Amino acid sequence: MAQQVQVLVIGGGFSGIGLGHALLNSNFTDFVILERAPDVGGVWHANTYPGCRCDVPSHLYSFSFAPNPDWSATYSPQAEIHAYLRRCVDRFGLRPHLRTGVEVEAARWNEDDQLWHVTTSEGPWTARILVSAVGPLTEPKLPDVRGIDRFRGTIMHSARWNHDHDLTGERVASIGTGASAIQYVPEIADRTGQLYVFQRSAPWITPHDNRPITDAERARFRARPGLQRIERAKAYVAKEMLVLGFAKQPRLMRLLEAVSRKHLERQVTDPVLRRALTPDFTLGCKRIVPSNRWYPALQKPNVELVPWALREIREHSVIDSDGVEREVDTVIFGTGFHVTDTPIADKVRGRDGELLSDAWAGSPRAYLGMSMPGFPNFFMFLGPNSDLGHSSMVYMIEAQVQHVKNAIRALDLSDATSIEVDRRAHDAYNARLDRKLATTVWETGGCRTFYQDANGRNATIYPDWTFSYRRQAVRWKPDAYHLTTRPTSADHETAKATTLDAS
Repeated sequence: MAQQVQVLVIGGGFSGIGLGHALLNSNFTDFVILERAPDVGGVWHANTYPGCRCDVPSHLYSFSFAPNPDWSATYSPQAEIHAYLRRCVDRFGLRPHLRTGVEVEAARWNEDDQLWHVTTSEGPWTARILVSAVGPLTEPKLPDVRGIDRFRGTIMHSARWNHDHDLTGERVASIGTGASAIQYVPEIADRTGQLYVFQRSAPWITPHDNRPITDAERARFRARPGLQRIERAKAYVAKEMLVLGFAKQPRLMRLLEAVSRKHLERQVTDPVLRRALTPDFTLGCKRIVPSNRWYPALQKPNVELVPWALREIREHSVIDSDGVEREVDTVIFGTGFHVTDTPIADKVRGRDGELLSDAWAGSPRAYLGMSMPGFPNFFMFLGPNSDLGHSSMVYMIEAQVQHVKNAIRALDLSDATSIEVDRRAHDAYNARLDRKLATTVWETGGCRTFYQDANGRNATIYPDWTFSYRRQAVRWKPDAYHLTTRPTSADHETAKATTLDAS
């Protein structure tokens, strides 16, 4: 027999934890968080590769209502963020609502009983409201390379790092030069016998201002929390100013390009290598990555930059697109994640039985990145066009938490059995996004990026000020949603156990 719950949340990262805190804070207790991993943390549980660190300042990359005065550095390492999230779960009292090691296999809206029927690895659930809090940076994406199944050495993805495998003295091929590779390559370079770094296109690298936070600073933050809020505000404003170049006047990115070019010139003296490391697109078109160690790592005597894509993998070797074969013992893929083709979309079926992925037809769209017509009582965190290229996703998550909380309250305060975004509101919102995206650096910068979906549309980035998004998400617009009442069987109807407080 299916377990019943008012709100079922899929995912125990920042989004799931943030929503759980908001529900409990409003005296709403009938919810459960399902996490497929053995522990909470989401992206910060999945990504444990050497050197993994957030590229957003620590004071900004944390819940506004749960500051951490004990960060060790201005940019937090993975282990500290993961530990912070585990502490939040305990501090907020979420353990009784958390089920780890449970994977959601399928979810389907049932129009007859007005419930979501969810199949999991530990049995069925029914839920009045289903929330996907599955982040975009947890499901590894491997390239479609010929022969990948033939390789007899070790293969790993940066998000599934094999810590039991010793790279000492090995010949290693690292595929990709995105944010993950730029962090792990400097960490493993000295251990390998030979490291080949395959670069399909050169990324823009900016100087990194990370530094240790002193004991005295941490003591001040603990004694005077307002000081840490000031640091958070300063970091937010500094990051938000990048929107001027990203989305308003892309030509302004030339100023940051000049800084990055100077950084390259200072760290790389070989003109041939410098030319290979010079991007051919406008800075900001792809994700900007800060690092002071990337360029030095590529100049180590046992490291070779391969300025070509990977073409083929054989039993003991890799072949680049120029036809050169190199023998290797291990292949590491730093090739990113399923972002626009999120796997959760292949598991969720709406009112007409249509998969969310089919409804999107290769181009994900949602109202505020959270709700879709045809999928009643269903909300997503960090859905289409709610990701950022410049600032903290936690800021966006907190806005989305308030929106979902408002939707649950609207449903509870009515006699309705379902809430669904209005098609016109959904389409109008996305039309505005498309108009704003058209003149941004992501569209005019001359690059191909993981931000783009199967049809070439940027379905990832929010193209405006984050405070503008927050204002839209937090202010509830009743005319953006339809509330519908249908008679349901008493045997299946989920009672309204508790109405959310207005807090």
